[in-house]
Amino acid sequence: MPEEQEFIEQLLNPKTQNEAFQKLLSIYQRPLYNHIRNIVLNHDDTDDVLQNTFVKVFQHLKNFKGESKLFSWIYRIATNEALTFLNQKAKKSGISSEALQNKSIDNLKADIYFDGNEIQITLHKAIATLPEKQQLVFKMKYFEELKYEEISEILGTSVGALKASYHHAVKKIEAFVTND
Repeated sequence: MPEEQEFIEQLLNPKTQNEAFQKLLSIYQRPLYNHIRNIVLNHDDTDDVLQNTFVKVFQHLKNFKGESKLFSWIYRIATNEALTFLNQKAKKSGISSEALQNKSIDNLKADIYFDGNEIQITLHKAIATLPEKQQLVFKMKYFEELKYEEISEILGTSVGALKASYHHAVKKIEAFVTND
């Protein structure tokens, strides 16, 4: 991927860094916002995590070894930032991560940036019952339409394991929705 390597060099070169970083923002800002929003559910929290993600990308780009695609590396940072944020927020609030997630789902109805309906809220409630890994896999596959290979690079899990996780998630969500 010579184009990607060239882009990374532009990001690292002080003379071309600002322009390259603006390009990086224009490419990744919207999809990363959506990715993080699917995890944290709250618009303001998403903006904070997104900002932290870009700061980390900027700070650690010099350590990027190119063993994965830049896309996967940035998404891994965003995913880790979102999960860390949620864990810290739950800890500060003195509640479990699950309780925080349920509270966030309940707050979606009042969120002016959420354009879903009752069905989507029920779907979010169903997703919240899943283990963290299944939640991530389901959200990345269902909402973001990422390929298993991309999810594999982001989460560091085999494609086979991801397919199994997604399958189990879908079955659990179907059971939740039909019993709701």
